[in-house]
Parts: sequence; structure tokens; C-alpha cells
Amino acid sequence: MIKISVFVSGRGSNFEAIMKAITNSLKKVEVCAVVSNKSDCGAVKLAESYGIPVYVASDSGKTGTVSYHNLLEILKEKQIDLIVLAGFLKKIPDEMIDEFSNRIVNIHPSLLPAFGGKGMYGLNVHKAVFEKSCMVSGPTVHFVDKIYDNGKIIAQEAVDISNVNSPEEIAAKVLRVEHKLLPFVIGKISEDKLKIKNNRVYLEN
Repeated sequence: MIKISVFVSGRGSNFEAIMKAITNSLKKVEVCAVVSNKSDCGAVKLAESYGIPVYVASDSGKTGTVSYHNLLEILKEKQIDLIVLAGFLKKIPDEMIDEFSNRIVNIHPSLLPAFGGKGMYGLNVHKAVFEKSCMVSGPTVHFVDKIYDNGKIIAQEAVDISNVNSPEEIAAKVLRVEHKLLPFVIGKISEDKLKIKNNRVYLEN
């Protein structure tokens, strides 16, 4: 059994996909904490409906929030094995990346290393892909390091977008695949089937 914390900023569709996968197939995974930078986002309400502890992270000192330093201590106390960024729009502090080296994964809505980096999230990515007239796009699950969208790629899946008419169409097509790819990777990690060899990531059958 691995204990995970899911970091979210929006409606939580990838978080919901993880929870559904835990019910159906991810028998070795438990979500022990949900972290958000927004107290009123849909993902927070979803976490509350599942009875999962929620922490609103901010270094502002605002009432009801927890600093990232204290959050790190909470995650360590909970013995979190893996942090999953599922639409989290804040940069992870270096201190947390150091503590959870190769134990933080993110899902990005393009085929990295294309269309990544600061400011490239959500519909911004799909607009850039559309305007470049790309014929394929798709999600990437990767390790998180200290540079935006720079960590080693764990898994990708190409999506045919040759006939789309808008960035929104790309978003919808890619999101459907995200909902399969992220739980798939979490499952591989929970079964100890993710290996790093010769500076590359491999997922074993």
C-alpha cells in the first residue's frame, strides 16, 4: 500500500479519476491528504465528500492556511510516499522537492518537452498547440524537479488532433486520456514497477 497526497487547484477531474481508479483497480493506493492553493475550488469540495483531509497551502499567513514548510512536516508525519500534482498551479518549493526526490509526479496536457514551462498550463497549452497547427498532442506524466515541466518523463500518450476546430476540442480530447494515464502511472508506482535505468524511466509489465 502506498500513501499519496494529491495537489489540486481546479475542479479536480484528474483527482476524481484517481479516486474512481482506487475503487476499481488501484487496490494498493490510499489518498491520505489533498492539498490546494484555493479553498473554494471544486477539488476541495470533492475531497471533503470523500472524507479526505484538506490543507490549503499558502505562505501568506492567512487564517485557515498552512505554510509550505509546515505542510512538508504534515506530509512527513502522514508518511506520504508519493505526491501527485493533478492540476496544481503553484510551483513546488525546493525544500519539498529535495525531501520527495523522485516521489513527486505531475500530469501536463502536452507532449513534453513541447509546450511546457512557466505559464503553460490548462487552455494556454491547448491554444499554443492549436495555433502551431500540431497534428498530435497528448498528456505527459513526469517527475517534478526544480524547473517547470523539466523532470524525467514517465509516460505519454499521443492523441490525434488533426481534425479539431478549436483549442477547447483539443482540451477535451487530451483530458479523456489524462484520466487514464495518471491512474495508470500511479498503479505502476504502487506495484514497484517504475524503474530508472541508464538515466531513463521504464514501466515494467
